Amino acid sequence: MPEIPVHMSLERLRELAVAGHPQFVGARFTILADGWDSVALDVDDRYIIKFPRHEEAEQSLRREVLLLSIIAPRVLMPVPRMDLHDIPVTHTIHAKLPGHALDPAAYAAVPESIRAEIGWGLGQFYAHLHAINSDLLANAGAGPVQEWLDAETIRQRIEPHLPPALAPWADKALEKLAGLGPDPYGITYGLFDGHGWNMAYDPEQNRFGGVFDFGDSGFGPLHQEFIYSNLIAPDLTERIIASYEQHTARELDRARITLLTDIHRLWEIAEEHENAEGMTAMIAAAEAWFAMRP
Repeated sequence: MPEIPVHMSLERLRELAVAGHPQFVGARFTILADGWDSVALDVDDRYIIKFPRHEEAEQSLRREVLLLSIIAPRVLMPVPRMDLHDIPVTHTIHAKLPGHALDPAAYAAVPESIRAEIGWGLGQFYAHLHAINSDLLANAGAGPVQEWLDAETIRQRIEPHLPPALAPWADKALEKLAGLGPDPYGITYGLFDGHGWNMAYDPEQNRFGGVFDFGDSGFGPLHQEFIYSNLIAPDLTERIIASYEQHTARELDRARITLLTDIHRLWEIAEEHENAEGMTAMIAAAEAWFAMRP
């Protein structure tokens, strides 16, 4: 496929979109996400068009289309129903889920009754997702999620950079990680990216619009599925867990989920240990989590 240059102009992206979808002549286009792998266009606040920038991103997008074709009919939660097109270049299009990111500030303003609905719905969603036949998903291209670094490697990478106030917490978490056994529920296919920037919430309508971005989904330890909502609020995670337990009759280990969230924050710092800007951002995220962890 011809590669889409990084930071291609909005005008050129508009031309590509209209060439493939003439009905969008005169539509309002905005760049929703401008990443190194893909660029996403918002069309009239109604559709999302994603253009992969290179071969690897294209394969990831094709895989996501296949996975969502299996997932969408098997869950009640709204998820994108993506169509793949190869003219004039490879891209996908789907109806935009209504709403905006459910970040910590947005969640803090959500009424109690709506928090209960969101937690219940997400717990049900994970229960339905985890119940899908794994062979179907593997045959559609789902593979293992990215494996984290071991405790000692994380320690070596973060020690020169970690603020002193976080050091005792990090030491304790890494010590526990070194002795952590396999997940009691084993490996499952999951989203493994269920943070608020992959969720749509409409504060004006007090309505949760759904979950999107299955590009990082795959097979991983079941308890790890529930750490990402901690980026929004531990309150939401607890609501999701309680709902999931009711839908599945499984009893989740909350201490394990908290520990895995600790390790995920530290692992992300370790991953950025050679990138000063990225490491600063990840340290700030770790500090935010440390301040609100249960």
